[in-house]
Amino acid sequence: MRRVRTFDINHILNRGYQSTSYFKVKHFFNVWGPGLIVMLADTDAGCLITAAQWGYTMILPQILLIPVLYFAQEMTVRLGIVTKKGHGELIREYFGKKWAWISAGTLAISAIGALLTEFVGIAGVGEMFGISKWITIPIATVLLIAIAFSGSYRRVEKVGVMIGLAELAFLVVVVMVKPQLGDMVRGIGTIPWHNSSYIYLVAANVGAVIMPWMIFYQQGAVVDKNLGMESINKEKHDTFVGTLVTQGIMLTFVIAFAATMGLQHQQVALETVSDLASGLSAFIGSYPAKLFTGMSLLGGSLVAALVVALAGTWGVTEVLNWKHSLNEPLQKGSIGFYIIYCLAHIIGAILVLANINLVNLAVSVEVMNALLLPIVLGFLLILEAKVLPEKYRMHGDYRWLVTVLCMVVMGFGLYMVGPIMGIW
Repeated sequence: MRRVRTFDINHILNRGYQSTSYFKVKHFFNVWGPGLIVMLADTDAGCLITAAQWGYTMILPQILLIPVLYFAQEMTVRLGIVTKKGHGELIREYFGKKWAWISAGTLAISAIGALLTEFVGIAGVGEMFGISKWITIPIATVLLIAIAFSGSYRRVEKVGVMIGLAELAFLVVVVMVKPQLGDMVRGIGTIPWHNSSYIYLVAANVGAVIMPWMIFYQQGAVVDKNLGMESINKEKHDTFVGTLVTQGIMLTFVIAFAATMGLQHQQVALETVSDLASGLSAFIGSYPAKLFTGMSLLGGSLVAALVVALAGTWGVTEVLNWKHSLNEPLQKGSIGFYIIYCLAHIIGAILVLANINLVNLAVSVEVMNALLLPIVLGFLLILEAKVLPEKYRMHGDYRWLVTVLCMVVMGFGLYMVGPIMGIW
């Protein structure tokens, strides 16, 4: 009898341990996600192409951008979870409809511009493998629209994260090219501050590290995911890990191209997906270069298109005071949300397929992003100090550090208007 009782007790204890472990794992996945997916979306085709310039000298700026990116996105976590309201909704309530419309309007324009970049990236990957954009763009558009109708935010997030993790494929390239640690150390210590082109590229990286749609997305995501106060710290961890992942991916591109083309001082324009693959093909072979570059850029472009469209949709519908949740089924009350989301993808796809001259539009979007960044970050800092209860606000030296770094980013955003417009 005693042996049976001992077995029963151990069995119960083991079941209790397994049950506790199960719920811990389940809670982990229930909380984590918004920070990771928005950071994966930040590493899109345009950002990766930019990161491949200037070799090892771009390592230090990417590392320095890690805290800046985390500090800004961490504020959206506290604002969204504590208030249960999106960024556009808070602006409307505390600053009025006029400012809300300004923020929503510029966000919508910048979102369409960003979607164009992502669709061009998707088309570029297809054309690299001989597939026409008339095939890849419609398929991508249908896929992205279908994901939003999956029935819940959590499902959309899981699919988005799985797609975005394809960006990690480029790690294989870094292993294949075998970068030398000594070269990296020398590159970090060699910063060509006197070169205007390098300064411009650094400014572009700083000004673009916190894209306006990222703030709208993550705040809307933690609300749609219905995270409670007890989840704040875990969501901060999610955001921090996401920050490390996105900057890590950027660094893999920097290191891979510095260890290959950079060492031979090749002045090759890296402007398209094919340019990136061609630059690597001489060092790792044509097919591996195409495969791993294509996987990474396709994953980044798809997840960015998903996140950007949702951010723009949330921002606009919050200002309009419409229902704005992926948890809402398609019905009369939520049809506006889904229409805006679908139209964002359809308009972006049509513009890319129609071969419209997008130069003027691209310039306008860059100016809009540069101007919107100080507005969005300014609202973010004010809302953090004004809306949140004392317990959930920043305090002391941390508050000053975050404020100063955000002001620096806002300054770079404004600085970028000059070169883009040809003023200086």
